Amino acid sequence: MSNIVVIAHRGASGERPEHTLESYRLAIEEGADYIEPDLVMTRDGVLIARHENEIGGTTDVAQHPGFAARRRTQVIDGESMTGWFTEDFTLSEIKSLRARERLAELRPQNRRYDGQFAVPTFDEIMQLVASANRHAGRNRPVGVYPETKHPAHFARIGLPLELTLLDTLRRHQYAAPDSRVFIQSFDPGNLRQMRRMTRLPLVQLLEHELGDLGEIAQHADAIGIAKALATPEAIQAAHAANLRVHVWTFRAENEFLPADLKIGAGAAAHGNLEAEIRRYLERGIDGFFVDFPALGVRVRDAYISALQPLHQPLADTSFPGNKLQGR
Repeated sequence: MSNIVVIAHRGASGERPEHTLESYRLAIEEGADYIEPDLVMTRDGVLIARHENEIGGTTDVAQHPGFAARRRTQVIDGESMTGWFTEDFTLSEIKSLRARERLAELRPQNRRYDGQFAVPTFDEIMQLVASANRHAGRNRPVGVYPETKHPAHFARIGLPLELTLLDTLRRHQYAAPDSRVFIQSFDPGNLRQMRRMTRLPLVQLLEHELGDLGEIAQHADAIGIAKALATPEAIQAAHAANLRVHVWTFRAENEFLPADLKIGAGAAAHGNLEAEIRRYLERGIDGFFVDFPALGVRVRDAYISALQPLHQPLADTSFPGNKLQGR
């Protein structure tokens, strides 16, 4: 059980605006095993961290009159979206914007940071990770868990993500199969392509159904599944297919908690997230995405400690390569 990993969902996104260096830095300080950047492309081919390529809700782009004419509507992965899109901006233009809290109604405390933080590149995130890993004090290096967002869309417009992602990881010495990296995507075609390009661990994201786990195991090493899919039976089936199970997303606000774990009134009030995480740990998951990494680490460590015989040290088996070596 000692290989349960805590994945900082978009950094410490419950405490800082998501996908900012400040959010990732805080997550590292709080002990997360992995930080998770969602990656999209700029017009000049630079990977940056945003929840979507539409940035109207996560930056102050609407407050820049010079960019007003770039607001448009397009169809992405079958869905019509209106707003400002990263592929219409150079990196220099993106750097003129500032991040905003995406869940402003649920996280008003994060709004005090609106306008303070820049949009980071993936390279800047990797530099932050490298710097953190050079400093003493961590039992093990922090890893990265990037997600390719809308890879088919970006490939179709001539801005493929895959080589740039792998090249960035390689430049920062995160290319070996035992590196602390997971690459995730909802797009199985993207993962099949990536499997031909790398031996780094790949994660198939699933939201509505598990599908054929044996088929998924041909191109992925883990599944990243919504909480609703993470039944004990599903977790056992995934393990039988030699797939790790990482579950998303654990958030403290009542809005995201089951009825019996809500505390107080209002969607933004914090409920009993600790109890929810423990429920899933008891089902045998291998990791989880959490917006409050310090809380996630505390619950995970307490759970593992309770299972360990007295005086037995915790082994570090969380490197993805430990699984791949047996395949």
